[in-house]
Amino acid sequence: MAVPSILQKIIDRKVEEVAAGRKYKSFADQEQAARQADPVRGFQRAIEQRIAEGRAGVIAEIKKASPSQGVIRPDFRPADIARSYEQAGAACLSVLTDADFFQGANAYLQEARAACALPVIRKDFLIDPYQVVEARAIAADCILLIVAALSDSQLNELNACAREFGLDVLVEVHDADELERALPLAGALLGINNRNLKTFEVSLDNTLDLLGRIPASRRVVTESGIHTRSDVARMRDNGVEAFLVGEAFMRAPEPGAKLAELFF
Repeated sequence: MAVPSILQKIIDRKVEEVAAGRKYKSFADQEQAARQADPVRGFQRAIEQRIAEGRAGVIAEIKKASPSQGVIRPDFRPADIARSYEQAGAACLSVLTDADFFQGANAYLQEARAACALPVIRKDFLIDPYQVVEARAIAADCILLIVAALSDSQLNELNACAREFGLDVLVEVHDADELERALPLAGALLGINNRNLKTFEVSLDNTLDLLGRIPASRRVVTESGIHTRSDVARMRDNGVEAFLVGEAFMRAPEPGAKLAELFF
C-alpha cells in the first residue's frame, strides 16, 4: 500500500503521539474517561434529519491551519465559530485536533462542542484504538478513518472500537481502490475527498466519478472543493446531499454567514 509522503510523515508522528499518550494516560484510564463522557449526540442521525427536511447535511469545519495552506484563520475562536455554524443551520461540526500539522488541539473540540448542541467529528489521523477511545473521552460523537492511512485490518479494528463506544464513523476515500476497501465497513458514512493527496489538486469530478460504484443505501459526504452555490447545486443535482466544508468558511469574516450564503 503506497502512502503519499506527507501522509506517511503524519502517520509516523501519530505513532509517536500514541506511545507518549499511553505513558501519560493508560488505555484503561482513557477507557474510563470515555465511559463517563457526555452522551453521544448522533452525528449521522443529525445529517439524515437535515436531509429529510429537504436541506443539505452540512458538516462545518473548525480548522486553524493546514500543511498546504499554512494558517487559514489567525483569529481562531472555536466556541464562537461553533455558535455561528449552529445558528446558520449546520448539521454537525468537524474539529481538527492534530497539533503538529494543522495547529489543532483536543481542547478546540471540547470548546466547540460545549458552545452548541451539534454533534462533532474528531478530524485527525487515527491509527490506533487508543485514539478512538480518546476521541470519546473528549466527547467526540464521530471519528474519521482515512483509508489511505490504514490497512484493512486497522480499518476493521478501529471501526469496531468506535462502534463499541457508540461513535459514528466517516470513512474517507480518494479513489476507486480505496472505495472498494471502504465499502465493507457497513453503516459508515462514505466521505469522498476531492483533493489528490499526491498533487493536492482539487476536483469535484472525483466525487461524481465514484458515485456509480456506491450502493444507493450508503450516505455519501463530499469533501473539499466546495466554494460556490453552483458547486453545491452540482453535487445536489447528482444526489449528493451531505458536505464537509472547511476552508471556504474559515476564510470568511463570519463563517456562519458564509455557510448560509452557500447552502440556504
